[in-house]
This record gives sequence, structure tokens and C-alpha cells, in this order.
Amino acid sequence: MKPSYKVYIADDHTLFRKAMVNLLRTFERVSEVKDAENGKELLTLIKYEAPDVVIVDLQMPVMDGAETSEQIIQKFPEIKIIILTMHDSNKFILHMMEMGVHAFLLKNTEPDELEKAIYSVVEKDFYHNDLVASVLRKNVKDRKTGQRPVFQQAELTDREKEILLLICRELTMKEIGQRLFLSENTVRNHRVNIMDKVGVNNIVGLVKYAYETGLIT
Repeated sequence: MKPSYKVYIADDHTLFRKAMVNLLRTFERVSEVKDAENGKELLTLIKYEAPDVVIVDLQMPVMDGAETSEQIIQKFPEIKIIILTMHDSNKFILHMMEMGVHAFLLKNTEPDELEKAIYSVVEKDFYHNDLVASVLRKNVKDRKTGQRPVFQQAELTDREKEILLLICRELTMKEIGQRLFLSENTVRNHRVNIMDKVGVNNIVGLVKYAYETGLIT
């Protein structure tokens, strides 16, 4: 039996928020849903009982999505964060990726993608969708010639590159192990070594590295 998750949502538009609550309750593996009008209310809910995932609107009064995410990452690092936005703002998305946000969805996203994103951020630590891919590709394209690299120089082995690409394709450690005929622990050790070489501490950093170095184009 697959695990189920607690999901909280923060959005200041009441009609949209309540519709989202009703939608989330239809997802097979969402066990509990709570909602808040802004980031401050969301943090209060979290203090009483932490969810597995929070879905946060980027633009809210009192406390917006960026500040809310920053506080959650600092105080409750185990909680996965999905940001909802009306616009594919490269600047905000890149900044929040660096903060450690786990997924980004446009507000017109289809329900199936929202459900997939929830499961992905918990089980794979990140949701790599078309929005994230387009932002990262544009970031690479816009980088100035001669600009100092964001990541430290890393000599990855062919096996490490293979594992990194599979991580970026959102395979779990178990799925990667099955595909490459390796144990799950061996894959985890490779992931740790890759992170050490690259100088990042999460899957988001690995995905950014893969784009910056041309492993993903």
C-alpha cells in the first residue's frame, strides 16, 4: 500500500483556495487537507501539526510566498514546498530554487500534474516539469560569456553522469538501482559523492548543475 500525505495550502483568494481544497481531497493519496489565507496563518497551522507538503501562492498579503517559503525552509526543513504562480517569472523561480523550494506550478496547471507534483516532491525531493526546464534553459542562455561558473569544477565519472541524468528524470533511488543493476544504497552513495563534487546539498542543485554544464540541453 502506497503512503498518503498531509497537504496544506495557502492562498488569499478564498474561492480559488476552497476549490483547491476540494480538489486535493479527491486525490487518492492525500489523507488530510488544511488551508490558510496567507503565509502567517500557514506557519501557525504548521506549528500545531506539520504537513508533508505545503502549496503556497507566490503573491499574498501579510506574508507572501517567498517569505513564507524561507521561514518554512529554516524552521521546518522536512516539509516540501510547491509554489503556485500566475507567471513564469525566471527571477523569482531561480531565486526560490536556490532557497530550496521543491516545485513550481502555474495556477492553470491541470489537476493531474498537481497530484504528480505532490507525490514527486515527497518521494523524489523535487518536481522537474516544463516550467522549471524552460527557466533553467533560459538562465543558461542568458549567462554572459566569461562569467564565473556557479558550480565548482567537478570531474564526474560516466557512472555518476548516468545516475545524475536519471535523478533529473525523477527516478527514485530504487528505480535507478533497478535500471542500472545496482543496490539502492550504492545509488545513494553515488548521489552523495556527486553532491560533494558539485558542491550542492539537494536535488534542486543537481538539476541546476545538469543544465549549467550541458548534461541536459
